[in-house]
Amino acid sequence: MPVSASDGPRVSIVIPAYEEGDGVIAPLERILEAVQLAAEVMVVVDSPDDSTVPVVEKIAGSDDRVQVVVNTYGRGPAWAIRYGIDRASAPVVVVTMADGSDDPRQIDELCRLVERGAVVAAASRYAPGGQQVGGPMLKTAMSRTAGRSLHFFARIGTRDATNSFKAYNRDFVRSVGIHSDTGFEIGLELTAKAKRLGLPVVEIPTIWLERHAGVSNFKVWSWIPRYLRWYRFAFGRKLTVESMREALSSDRKPNA
Repeated sequence: MPVSASDGPRVSIVIPAYEEGDGVIAPLERILEAVQLAAEVMVVVDSPDDSTVPVVEKIAGSDDRVQVVVNTYGRGPAWAIRYGIDRASAPVVVVTMADGSDDPRQIDELCRLVERGAVVAAASRYAPGGQQVGGPMLKTAMSRTAGRSLHFFARIGTRDATNSFKAYNRDFVRSVGIHSDTGFEIGLELTAKAKRLGLPVVEIPTIWLERHAGVSNFKVWSWIPRYLRWYRFAFGRKLTVESMREALSSDRKPNA
């Protein structure tokens, strides 16, 4: 599934945000400083009244790569990410967080890996050279266990399938669709789908730093069943896109 060149941006950066306010300034400025490839940067919110909106609009006034868009699919990070990917104009989409926990210097590298043929390029906290600094112990233990077991037993291509900081071939995502509607499990879903289709998933080590401002919106207990669904899905025979669509056809679709 090759990535074709165009005169537009090479990478669309999708950033789901919820009531970040001024807290989004430093992470967004680091992204704009670090990314050297032609890019569009979409900060996706659920409501025009979100405190993130005026802050991002001010930054967009001085940098035309930036835009704030209001998600119309549904509330929550999964719908925001889905909306952003659907609006992406570049052939490569990178999803990263608004809290500054991800390393924006790796966005270009992740994009280039997709341009070379990967359909998913993951920034991995658990690859050799990777690290996670801070964060709830339970959440860390679960994601580490899930990532390493999927890597070892399912041969999924990354040790950190649950991390949201990933680059995707846009056409791959649109061909398989996104079925997650809660939380941040889209990263695991798309990695599991790529594995079941026999498509390349690669990883690079990353250092993840716990946010220093605001409150995380990660809801461990309510989202565990969703993650388990895609964890189990990663195991199984190779599928075609058609057979995958049929198997998942009863899932909820976007409402716009």
